[in-house]
Amino acid sequence: MQPFRLMLGYRGMPDRDTVVEQARRAESIGFTHVAIHDHLTPQLAPIPLLTAVGMATERLGLVPLVFNNDLRHPAVLAQELTTLDRLSNGRVTVGLGAGWNEPEYASIGLSFDPPSTRIARMAEAITVVKGLFAPGPFTFHGRFYDIENLDGQPKPFQQPHPPFLVGGTREHVLRLAARTAQVIGMDLRQNREQIGDAFPARMDERVGWIRDEAGDRFNQLELSVLRLLGPITITDHARAAATDVAREYERNTGLAVAADDLLDSPYSLVGSIGELATKMRDARERWGINSYLLGWFDEPEIWELAPLVEQLAGT
Repeated sequence: MQPFRLMLGYRGMPDRDTVVEQARRAESIGFTHVAIHDHLTPQLAPIPLLTAVGMATERLGLVPLVFNNDLRHPAVLAQELTTLDRLSNGRVTVGLGAGWNEPEYASIGLSFDPPSTRIARMAEAITVVKGLFAPGPFTFHGRFYDIENLDGQPKPFQQPHPPFLVGGTREHVLRLAARTAQVIGMDLRQNREQIGDAFPARMDERVGWIRDEAGDRFNQLELSVLRLLGPITITDHARAAATDVAREYERNTGLAVAADDLLDSPYSLVGSIGELATKMRDARERWGINSYLLGWFDEPEIWELAPLVEQLAGT
């Protein structure tokens, strides 16, 4: 089993002092990584933000969650990431996604291609980035990218390369992630058709795709979920709190959602600190899930998780 990866995320536009103070506080508690999304919305840009965090801390991992592949050429991204990896003494995770937010594409006149095209382009980009991380010149001629005898510089501090984080919701993308990445992001959509992905039966099936595709590599992989189902709720009355969340999802989706399903789901953090620690250890045992985005720095209640992080950090 992989040790726990316990992440906090930045969003919005915090000032310099806030970024530094929050990062150092997270590190002192035992959080292992910080993350930031990649959107053309009111937020700080990922590379400068993660660079600032890397310079202000000693141990926190730096996770773009995830770069929209369509916004950058992979050769440019490779150079930026290797620079950050070297400046942080090897703390970068390469998070890469196919892009999904269509209004962002429209706002800059970028073609929003069908999912199959965006995913295929991302797969080529992974090949290019890995090739430029490797020693010596790299040549690649694909459907989307042409690289001719380019020796990517600098080379990453982590060898043979930093871990890649790739993920999604559908079988095709999760299988691609299992072949190409070290961290598999098991994303979740909260609509009527897909909310069932969060509950144990569907989790068994989705992890089965990853296990099948990864083969002997499975035990070396990290599986990551986002905390998406309801708010963080530290309580000694977990069933009552989960019932309230379940009713809200029933109103939003029209589906009957059971409180027990929420309590069993790795996407929900409802319970006492001891119950949550047991739940997360059980999820790691059953599914291999060790990586969690526990919440956001601007959520005041996030610091209530400090005892949980202290229990799990390093284990």
